[in-house]
Amino acid sequence: FKDGSQKDLLNFSGTIPVKYGNSYNIPIQLWILDSHPFAPPICFLKPTVNMGISVGKHVDAHGRIYLPYLQNWSHPKSTVIGLIKEMIAKFEEELPLYSLSSSDAARRSELLSYIAKITEGETDMKSKSKTGGGKNEGCFNKITVVGAGDLGIACVLAIAAKGTADKVVLLDLSEGAAKGGTMDLEIFALPNVEISKDFSASADSKVVVLTVNNLGNAQTYLDVIQSNVDLFRGIIPAISHHSQNAVLLVASHPVEVMTYVSWKLSAFPKTRVIGVGANLDTERFQYIMTNLLKAQVLAKDAWIIGEQGEDKVPSWTRCNSVANQTEAMADCNSREKVANRAMEVLKGRGQRSWSVGLSVADLTDSILKDKRKVHSVSTLAKGCCNINSEVFLSLPCILGTNGVIEMVKLEEDPLVQEKLQSSAGSIHDLQQQLKL
Repeated sequence: FKDGSQKDLLNFSGTIPVKYGNSYNIPIQLWILDSHPFAPPICFLKPTVNMGISVGKHVDAHGRIYLPYLQNWSHPKSTVIGLIKEMIAKFEEELPLYSLSSSDAARRSELLSYIAKITEGETDMKSKSKTGGGKNEGCFNKITVVGAGDLGIACVLAIAAKGTADKVVLLDLSEGAAKGGTMDLEIFALPNVEISKDFSASADSKVVVLTVNNLGNAQTYLDVIQSNVDLFRGIIPAISHHSQNAVLLVASHPVEVMTYVSWKLSAFPKTRVIGVGANLDTERFQYIMTNLLKAQVLAKDAWIIGEQGEDKVPSWTRCNSVANQTEAMADCNSREKVANRAMEVLKGRGQRSWSVGLSVADLTDSILKDKRKVHSVSTLAKGCCNINSEVFLSLPCILGTNGVIEMVKLEEDPLVQEKLQSSAGSIHDLQQQLKL
């Protein structure tokens, strides 16, 4: 894979019979991932040297095959046999290969060699941009937002307003034609914003923002989360397949659990899977301290960490530089009073779609511009504060192009550590009940 990781995959190579006037045997290869049957196969045409690829809505220039069946893959109803049946039907509508002349075949052999190098990740972005010539082929700041609900649309608008991304793709996974806010986005046609139902539209995104939430017919809180997990099982493998070097930014609820699920399903490094966590609360917390409580010196070192919601906790990254124990105690008491007052003000601030959208835009800006700014985001907390389980909690992290660069060390506070360990325990217990 492009991120340097390796896996043993099951490969099917052969031909499928396609009638297009005459009957043709179309050579294909299917790569079955280790997450099968929950993830769809990776499908390619495998043309011989005397065949050319007809680029169309189901096939790209590299021979990668895209089908509705793959996009809507869902275990147990989706099967390899069902996939092949749809492949035959779609190729009978639009034949994916054509016959080359002998001179063309020689050039084709060279092209196949070049494509093989691209597939293996051996060519760099500069060579791609030279051969492609278009902006989409080279270094391109592209963000995909998955989910066209209120939060998804709010994220698109906020990211577009920020102006950091060259292109924003809104991936609408809802059934039927565009409606509601998505229809309005199409009507008023924002520049550099594309709306699609096709996972391939997300290809080569630098950041993928996940906003989808599926309540379904859930009766309990666990059912709600499991419903979201089931939804993510059909989304994350497809997204990570099309954008293997992306940073996944999770805004779906509950953010700590869904970030963990995204990490497990994508097999991405932990640094490239983060949740929005307490970024919004921290920005508000620091603003309240600076502008309402006039505690600017304290605000720059203040963070909201832990679990999003009622169990969030204020913490500090400032080193204690006071001269003696008495001054240290006074400093601590003063800081605690200010933090308590700020937390009371913070309680009255809900997290509306547009406010979370602004927070998401802030995070994507730091990632795309490699700002190395500190944000409180959901990250793998194992090893921090004596937490031994694989759970995601909000902690101050330096963000850059590849996601989390470094976790910022917090002041040691037994009460804070106790609260973080309690949150980690409850989240881990919940995760153990989920079916991934």
